[in-house]
Amino acid sequence: MLDAATDYRKYLDPKALAKIGNLELRARMIVEGFFSGMHHSPHRGLSIEFADHRSYVQGDDLRHIDWKLYGKTDKYYIKEYEQETNLNLMLVVDASESMGFQSVQSALSKFEYAISIAAAISYLALQQHDSVGLALFDERISHFVRPSNHPHHWKAIVQEMDGKVGPAKTSMERLFAELAERLTYRTLIFIISDLFDDENDILRGLKLLRHKRQESVVFNLWDVAELTFPFRGPTKFAGLEETGNLLTEPGSLRRRYLEEVERFQTAMRTGCGKLHIDYVTFNTSSPLDVALSAYLATRSSRIRHRFSRVMSKETV
Repeated sequence: MLDAATDYRKYLDPKALAKIGNLELRARMIVEGFFSGMHHSPHRGLSIEFADHRSYVQGDDLRHIDWKLYGKTDKYYIKEYEQETNLNLMLVVDASESMGFQSVQSALSKFEYAISIAAAISYLALQQHDSVGLALFDERISHFVRPSNHPHHWKAIVQEMDGKVGPAKTSMERLFAELAERLTYRTLIFIISDLFDDENDILRGLKLLRHKRQESVVFNLWDVAELTFPFRGPTKFAGLEETGNLLTEPGSLRRRYLEEVERFQTAMRTGCGKLHIDYVTFNTSSPLDVALSAYLATRSSRIRHRFSRVMSKETV
């Protein structure tokens, strides 16, 4: 039984999380750990990060006017929060074969890391009464849970994710086409995947979602071995997702491999940037607060930039 003195931040370490087999408890530890020591309660959720402003119109509640902003601009702006605008989140989690990879240096597989992030985000969102849905995919969407903000919905999402990784390969372009057809309402989509697919197919799919006026956030997960290629001596690599096997001397491949990783990440970062989509890479050996902080920082920065543009137009 955990007491009030529990140091939750230790549960942000993947090695500690790996000892917690229950995904529901693991997600709670991540959330409590992330906000441990901060001045505000974790149960306020992410509403401040989803805040925005709009110009005051007659009839608006004066209690929501941002008076500090009025003092700077001499104009009235209303604070809006996603609790008021009914935010819909869709967690899109890769459950293909490659997500089951776990090197000896990592305490969690990519899939275990992915569902830990997804469970924590859904917990935070439901705490602030936003609606959350889930799509697990490999070659296509294998499990789909429509967004809901019912208090018991979180348990359904967690149960749906737990232990669902399978033997199929990834097909991102097909995934995005299915999502575009199913999501007929504005949704904030979290794509949590190792993106084990052609970057051109991925970017075409993301462009389709953007065309459908959906907002996406891409979390690209990597095992530490995939980022550092630490192998030594003759090694037989077992290919995932029907890529075959390869017996080789890793030293001769390391430089070219790392260049290819860098090229892929640069292509994704550039392509997503052009589509105004957040692209964030994660090392599964890194503490979970890295993942949450990266998302919060990028979204907060984008909102501030968007608001500054609105202010510029208003003051012209």
